[in-house]
Amino acid sequence: MSFTEQINADIKAAMLAREKEKLAALRDIKSKLMLEATSGAGEVTDETAMKIVMKLHKQRMETYQLYMEQNRQDLADDEIFQAKVIEAYLPKMLSEDEIRAEVQAAISQTGASGPQEMGKVMGVLTGKLAGKADGKLIASLVKEELSK
Repeated sequence: MSFTEQINADIKAAMLAREKEKLAALRDIKSKLMLEATSGAGEVTDETAMKIVMKLHKQRMETYQLYMEQNRQDLADDEIFQAKVIEAYLPKMLSEDEIRAEVQAAISQTGASGPQEMGKVMGVLTGKLAGKADGKLIASLVKEELSK
């Protein structure tokens, strides 16, 4: 079952169960997938779908933080609920220790010796860890390891 088919099946189940909030999050995913499909890409691959879902999750979390800073708990609760619904479709994220091991392997592979060579290491890791780790965390670990 493709990712798009899975979303459609889950939308149908949420409609039958009358889960309004969950349905809103699922429909947002579907609308972004359809937008991508009609923008000339044709069929949306599972890899592209994962990138879209990761972007949606990140947007929800940023909006949640914004609402919390503005003391709007009612709106923050909606955002965090939708983020959790979207999170169910994300691939399993790596732990900080697993990322650190990948960073150390990439440093030895590229032969990077200082912070000025961070770009080399990030180039290797960005493709390898796409969808499995947050870019900010990767960058901070690379910077930390290269500063040793």
